[in-house]
Amino acid sequence: MQEREYPVWKVIAAAAAGTMIEWYDFYIFGSLAAIMSGLFFPKQNPTAAFLLTLATFATGFAVRPFGALVFGRVGDLVGRKYAFLVTLLIMGGSTFVIGLLPTYAQAGILSPLLLVALRLLQGLALGGEYGGAAVYVAEHVPDKRRGFYTSFIQTTATLGLFVSLAVILLVRTRMSEEDFKAWGWRIPFLLSILLVAMSLYIRLRLKESPLFSALKSEGKTSTAPLRDSLGSGRNWKVILLVLFGATAGQAVVWYTGQFYALFFLQKILNVGFIPANVIVAIALALGTPFFIFFGSLSDRIGRKKIMMAGNLLAAVSYIPIYHAMKAASAPLQPVVMTLLIFIQVIFVTMVYGPIAAFLVEAFPAKIRYTSLSLPYHIGNGWFGGFTPLIAQSLYEATHHNTYAGLWYPIAIASITFVVGSLFLKESKDVRIWDEVS
Repeated sequence: MQEREYPVWKVIAAAAAGTMIEWYDFYIFGSLAAIMSGLFFPKQNPTAAFLLTLATFATGFAVRPFGALVFGRVGDLVGRKYAFLVTLLIMGGSTFVIGLLPTYAQAGILSPLLLVALRLLQGLALGGEYGGAAVYVAEHVPDKRRGFYTSFIQTTATLGLFVSLAVILLVRTRMSEEDFKAWGWRIPFLLSILLVAMSLYIRLRLKESPLFSALKSEGKTSTAPLRDSLGSGRNWKVILLVLFGATAGQAVVWYTGQFYALFFLQKILNVGFIPANVIVAIALALGTPFFIFFGSLSDRIGRKKIMMAGNLLAAVSYIPIYHAMKAASAPLQPVVMTLLIFIQVIFVTMVYGPIAAFLVEAFPAKIRYTSLSLPYHIGNGWFGGFTPLIAQSLYEATHHNTYAGLWYPIAIASITFVVGSLFLKESKDVRIWDEVS
């Protein structure tokens, strides 16, 4: 079948806008973790409260693989578009309700229980969102430019985090610290409902993926995506190789460079809330174009080389970078600190920019949504999502060893570099349109 011309930028804009909003919804909580720890858990032990907040943050990641299976099945059975419409509604509704929750002082134990329940719903929704958006875009674009076009989806996680930080900073600077801690923190959650409504309107106007439509018309779609995806030893081999050779390392590099760096600034180096968030936000803004750069580069030189280089650079550089961050914290040197975070974001763009195209190329179309989503969300949900909690726990367990939190991401990135370098095959020349020829 010949590749067809589609309104590619309309497709990318619609998919990326919705995905960015879902990431924004998901990451507001992480961006406010230091403040919310005193609102939803007992205040007698601030360290325990912060760890419990990080654990609650992590619950959303824990269920992401289950969301991948649920919505991946829907996407492979019914269609890509339908699945990520549903995930958008679940995510948006859950985020809005978090903004209405009573605090621990108002409702006692009911408060954190409701918060955990909503985080679980958010995790389920996000488990279906990313795979749908990546597959939807990839199945609209030419094979030879898949890395470039799907890299716009790769910007959405960082942009969602950036927007969450920007909104939080905007709200925080418009009121006193006391008012922000008392009720102002709710505003970013409540505002998300407007973004969700806008994205829903845009997505409802989209058509189904042309490749999926062609498969369906030819009777080549799977009638049992879970069985076809998880019942095959050969497919399990690919899933595990993708997990340990690509997504696990990508995940810890992503969460270290963007989330643990923020926690490190606030909780370990004692940099103030506003300067810490401004520094990370600027670094994210400067780094975001490199997702597209490395995605496009992967169309020419391959996905594997770039992803493995990112893992290796992160593993060998984290210790000296974080030593430099400590040196730049007292007194605070904002330019130097921003540069150090920016370097970490570059590692993020190397491991993350090409990975959507790589994942799409790893699995056949009839089970692509289900199979792709599982290793991605195990990697990002479990290996990556628990990075802040594990890192902070290591810091506490080692009696405040400043750099103990880096042991975990360094180990996982190193494993991925070794496994990926030895066993991953280059995929840039895979032609997914041949499946419907």
